[in-house]
Amino acid sequence: MTPFTERTIGIIRDIPKGKVMTYGQIARLAGSPRAARQVVRVLHSMSEKYSLPWHRVVNSRGEISIQDEETRCQQILLLKLEGITFEGNKINLKSFGYQPEWWGAFGEY
Repeated sequence: MTPFTERTIGIIRDIPKGKVMTYGQIARLAGSPRAARQVVRVLHSMSEKYSLPWHRVVNSRGEISIQDEETRCQQILLLKLEGITFEGNKINLKSFGYQPEWWGAFGEY
């Protein structure tokens, strides 16, 4: 497993209930700012094996990117069960976005 993949798994695991992070945010934290698609790959291939809270990862606009309707509905339901609300099709990242304390001044919303 690459160091980027290990860091990505750790970051996703640490997203608390009721909060979300973006693919790009996770990529930056994991050390590769342009690797948002690699975060998608990690989520797709390792969520089940590592019990990752995959549903807490959204795109940079606060939208769900999953195209499969059943999985999309499952993600919406899981987020709502954690108290996350939607404004239309979007999650307000200022309200529900997670920025780890150790990230300091590098976070963006």
